[in-house]
Amino acid sequence: MALDLWMFAALIVFILMGYPVAFTIAGVATGFALIGWWFDVFSINLMGALGQRFFAVMTNPVLTAIPLFVLMGVVLEKSRIAEDLLETMGRLFGAMRGGLGVSVVLVGALLAASTGIVGATVVAMGMIALPAMLRNGYNPRLAAGTVATAGTLGQIIPPSTLLIILAEVMSSAFQQAQYQQGRFSIETISVGQTFAAALVPGFLLVGIYVLYVLGRAWLIPGDAPAMRERTQKVSRIEVFGAVVPPVLLIVAVLGAILGGVASPNEAASVGAVGAILLAGYRRGAPRGLILAGAGALLALAVAAGIAPVRLQRSDTGLVQYAMASGYAMLGIVGIAAIAAALWALTRERLIKPALAQTLIVTAMIFATILMASFFSLVFVGLGGEHRVAAILEALPGGATGALIFAMLFVFVLGFFLDFVEISVILLPLLIPPLILMGHDPIWLAVLIAVNLQTSFLTPPFGFSLFYLRGAAPPEVTTGMIYQGVVPYIVLQVAAILIIWMMPAIATWLPRAVF
Repeated sequence: MALDLWMFAALIVFILMGYPVAFTIAGVATGFALIGWWFDVFSINLMGALGQRFFAVMTNPVLTAIPLFVLMGVVLEKSRIAEDLLETMGRLFGAMRGGLGVSVVLVGALLAASTGIVGATVVAMGMIALPAMLRNGYNPRLAAGTVATAGTLGQIIPPSTLLIILAEVMSSAFQQAQYQQGRFSIETISVGQTFAAALVPGFLLVGIYVLYVLGRAWLIPGDAPAMRERTQKVSRIEVFGAVVPPVLLIVAVLGAILGGVASPNEAASVGAVGAILLAGYRRGAPRGLILAGAGALLALAVAAGIAPVRLQRSDTGLVQYAMASGYAMLGIVGIAAIAAALWALTRERLIKPALAQTLIVTAMIFATILMASFFSLVFVGLGGEHRVAAILEALPGGATGALIFAMLFVFVLGFFLDFVEISVILLPLLIPPLILMGHDPIWLAVLIAVNLQTSFLTPPFGFSLFYLRGAAPPEVTTGMIYQGVVPYIVLQVAAILIIWMMPAIATWLPRAVF
């Protein structure tokens, strides 16, 4: 009866009809479970595993980092860090041909690593950078494409929600493949490994975009001229003040994960607290206290890691008590700084909207993941897992042919589905057979991450296109936005081919660090 194939087709049709994604996934799964039970091709007893699956998702230590990273991004977005970065970078690079475009790409990369929220980045740059580019004579298509694409860097440059979800999916698929190989000494893939693997490819994309903008400005000077507006020359202090704080926050978060000092949850907590301190610093909190608190928390983290104190031990002496007192004082200073930052954000009416937006985004992601777990349970019960494996094994070209098919399938689905839906519904079915065919799971994760990034740019349902359409000036039409992103989609495909031909770009750093 091929109910598994009809189930997947029905899911795409109902999503395209505009129904809410989580409810659509649950409804399709429930309907086909009942149909399969009616025709005696699905065991209804499998539904008993739903509670256990949901509990595993909600208590997963990797996925619980998502709300903290989302909070970090939302707080930074509302602290106007994007505006400061865009203005400073525009004044720094604007005098050169194509300089505004380069500044947009670089700011997109910085915001990607600090906020990781595509919508916030695209809207901010669409409202600030896009009008400035148009006023200075940029081709509207190039300007719109650059802004839309720079905003998507938040999905490939860590830390990002996509990479966290992908790390969990790849780790589960890798373990499943090892069980099928008869191995019982199981290896896993951590979030840190995925972050490390995506770091160099993310900067590779930034470099490709910058070269494209500069190359187009050189070949067609009228498309990306130097700034016509007279602006005050930017000083080193202004560059330092705009760039260094988010960079320090990025280094703290990624350094804690890649250095093995903190788990993803702990690093996400560092990022959230750091974002609150940075936002408070910018929004009226006592700057001396914020700086002292940040320094105290950093000193406490380093000191406690080097020389931990355990007062419950029987041999604790005067030195240990003195160290504990010092640590307590550092903690009090840090807590006072956080309280001052929170008070400043509350006074500015920023903390409540930030928490509300964090709750909305987190609920949407977890609802989709939970319902996708329900969907995959029914799909596997209908025999879909074996069908996918059989299709991949039957393709010409062996392991390479199967990977080409999988990448093309993911790319095409990106025109219609969100990256979360593809990650948690399709990838658990595609990845285990590909790993069994011999593909490196870390390299595979990066290829898929870059591929999924294109889903934000591919019409008709690319989210980056919708965000920019809402923020762009009226003279920038939807057709201009669509035409502007086409060269960048081609560049992303080129980046996938480069990573495919040179796997060390993705695998070198995680192997060196871990």
